[in-house]
Amino acid sequence: AGTQRARASAQSSLHVPYGGGEREKLDIYLPRDPAGTFPALVYIHGGYWQCLSKDESGFAAPPLVSRGVAVVAVGYDTAPKGHMDAMVLQVRRSLAFLAERYSGIRGIYLCGHSAGAHLAAMVLSTDWTEYGVAPDIKGAVLVSGVYDLEPILHTYVNDALNMSREVAQRNSPMLCIAPAAPAAAACEVLVAVAQHDSPEFRRQSQEYSQALRAAGWSVSLLDLAGVDHFDIIEKLSEESYVLTQVGEELPSSL
Repeated sequence: AGTQRARASAQSSLHVPYGGGEREKLDIYLPRDPAGTFPALVYIHGGYWQCLSKDESGFAAPPLVSRGVAVVAVGYDTAPKGHMDAMVLQVRRSLAFLAERYSGIRGIYLCGHSAGAHLAAMVLSTDWTEYGVAPDIKGAVLVSGVYDLEPILHTYVNDALNMSREVAQRNSPMLCIAPAAPAAAACEVLVAVAQHDSPEFRRQSQEYSQALRAAGWSVSLLDLAGVDHFDIIEKLSEESYVLTQVGEELPSSL
């Protein structure tokens, strides 16, 4: 319902292709009258890399769009069609596309939940010289994410992903943290974890936030009471909560 409301209230461009693949598309919700430049929140959905899609991702749009923030929901090829290397590449390419195509965007704020937080974290470790463009990533909200894929290798989650140890290692944010470049030093990373997330999720969130901080990134760890792995993202997107606070800080921080 949130997505339908978003489509009614915003200038939306749905299924904008950033590549040739079937799912390489973005849903873009623009502020009604974008005054020259505007910040953009880029949302990467979860679903253990094998379910959900960008079509359920418009729920964060209305409160942010009404404050002059564009919201972009990223589609990518989930497993078994998509494999891990390809998904990471797709999400990186989607950001390069946004930076090239929308000159009005001033500051990108990444948000991902679960598998989406993993993909957003992989975006933070991108070497953008290969893409010929450097998206201006000002912040990232990583919600109940997976930052080390090795523990997944021997679980049912890997049945569809079919990752080898090498694939898991090269796509583990924990193992490819880039030292914070001057641009990254200005990027605020919020690592959020739910009180009732599993011990493994909680451990990974703590270790990843510590590792980022050790590499010079600006990081806060938010431990949210009274929520679990699934309702934490609803909690965060509620009118009064963190995403909207990010939204309220955006215009002043630009």
